[in-house]
Amino acid sequence: MTTKMEKKSRLRITLYVLIGILALIMVVLGFASRYMLGFSLKSDPNRKDIDSTANILIRRFPDMKPWLDSVKATGALRDTFVVMPGGERHHAYYMRTANACGRTAVMVHGYKDAAVKFLYFMKMYNRDLGYNVLMPDLHGHGLSEGDNIQMGWKDADDVLYWTSVAEEIFRCENQPSRMIVHGVSMGAATTMNLSGKDNVPEYIKGYIEDCGYTSVWDEFSMQLKEMFGLPAFPLMNCTSALCRMKHGWNFKEASPLESISRCTRPMLMIHGDKDTFVPFSMFQPLVDAKPEPKMTWVAPGSEHARAYQDHPEEYTALVASFLKTLE
Repeated sequence: MTTKMEKKSRLRITLYVLIGILALIMVVLGFASRYMLGFSLKSDPNRKDIDSTANILIRRFPDMKPWLDSVKATGALRDTFVVMPGGERHHAYYMRTANACGRTAVMVHGYKDAAVKFLYFMKMYNRDLGYNVLMPDLHGHGLSEGDNIQMGWKDADDVLYWTSVAEEIFRCENQPSRMIVHGVSMGAATTMNLSGKDNVPEYIKGYIEDCGYTSVWDEFSMQLKEMFGLPAFPLMNCTSALCRMKHGWNFKEASPLESISRCTRPMLMIHGDKDTFVPFSMFQPLVDAKPEPKMTWVAPGSEHARAYQDHPEEYTALVASFLKTLE
C-alpha cells in the first residue's frame, strides 16, 4: 500500500521533471530565437563590396554598363554621406536631371541589397521621366553604417530624413518641390510605413510601392514555414519579443498594412502575380487598406521584384502616368 510519503515523493519527482522539461524548452527557444533574429536581421558581411553588387546589376541589365560608364565619366552620378539624427553615417547616390526643376524621386532598395543594385531605376527616372533622383543605402546596407536590418520600420524615419536632404540638393529657385518616394520589396515596406506618418512634408506628393509585404510578422511567418517547416507559435513570438529587447520594435507593429491605412496621398501599388517571396496574396489586403487615391498594377508572370525587368516599357509608362496625376 502506497504511503503518503511515497505519494509526495512521486509528486515531487513529477514536478521536477516538468520543471526540467519547461526549462529545456525555454533554453531551446532562447537559442532558436537568437538564431532566427540573427538569420533574419544581421547585415550582409559583404555589403560594402560595391563592385560585386554592381556586377550583379550589369548581369541583370547588360545595357546598364554603357550608361553607368557614361554618367561616371561625366560626373553626373554622385554620392554623398550624411550624419543621421541618430548619429550614424549613411550613404546615398544622387543625380541631377536637366530641366527637372522641382521634380525629384527618392528610390528605396530592398532586403540585403544596396542602392547600386537598383540604379536601373535611376536611369529610368533620369532618362525617361525627367526627374532628379536620390537613392540611399538603408541602415546596415551598402555603405551606410549599422549592423542590423530594420525591415522598413525604423528605415521610414531615415528615408524621411533623406527626403529633406534631397529637397536641399535639388531645390529649384521660384519652383515648388514635387517629390515622390518609390520603394521595392523592403523598400516598398519602408515607403508604405513612411506614407502613414503625420509629419510628412507637403513637397512629398505621392508614393510608389512595388511588391511590399503586409507586415514583418506575416513575411517572417511565411518564410519560417517555407524554409524550415515550422509554425509561427511559439518561435515567432519569442523572436519578436527578442527583437523588441534588442532593437526597440517587434514584428507585429512593423506593419505597412496598418501604415497605409492612414495614407491620404496618392499611391501606385505594383505586384508580380508569380511572386512567392513576398506572396502575391499580400497584394489585395494592401490595396484594400489604402484609401483613395490609388492606382494598381499586377505585373503578369513576374516573380519577386522583377516587374520592371520583365515589363520595362509598360512599367515606365505606368509610372509616367502616375506622375502626371501628381502635377
